[in-house]
Amino acid sequence: MATTTESKRNTKTNANNTAKTSSNGASLGVIAGAAAGGAALGLLAMLGRKAAVQAPSALAGNWDDALKAEHKAVLKAFDTLEATDDKATIRRNMLLAHIKHALVKHAIEEENVIYPALREAGKTEQADELNAEHGYVKQFLYELENMPSTSPKWLEKVKEFRAALEKHIREEEDQLFPELRAQLSEEKNKALTLAMNKEGFKVA
Repeated sequence: MATTTESKRNTKTNANNTAKTSSNGASLGVIAGAAAGGAALGLLAMLGRKAAVQAPSALAGNWDDALKAEHKAVLKAFDTLEATDDKATIRRNMLLAHIKHALVKHAIEEENVIYPALREAGKTEQADELNAEHGYVKQFLYELENMPSTSPKWLEKVKEFRAALEKHIREEEDQLFPELRAQLSEEKNKALTLAMNKEGFKVA
């Protein structure tokens, strides 16, 4: 009789242990599933944000139209930045960060796709000059980031930066980009547009 009772106890204990193991396994499965789901949602959110950032360029049309749209958007951000006063330090820093991100993306599109196409089209000297000017853009950004945004000299530097940028933009939009587009076939222009948007999406 004692042996039978003990056997029942052992059977019940084993059943409980099995249930606990199954429960733990199920819990781990739920946690793993939730983590995978969270990672997938995070990836989708990131891709969605990138698509939203690159969309204005992608929808603008050909590569030169897209770059013009980006130029216009950056100059509009400069308008907003120049309208701030010395007390709006947070807003100034946020706008500068926005301009920096837009210009970095823009530079990668040009340096990795458009300037090489200019060199292929025999405009090596002009492409190299434009590329060098991007170095000065980075210098302006560095100086502004390391200067108190409350300083009157900060806004003066912003205006100096904008003037240099507008000169660069005029050279591209009025001369080099139209010449390049006219020199290339429609098929090649479409290929440049696709390649440029891919580069922009990477860093959007």
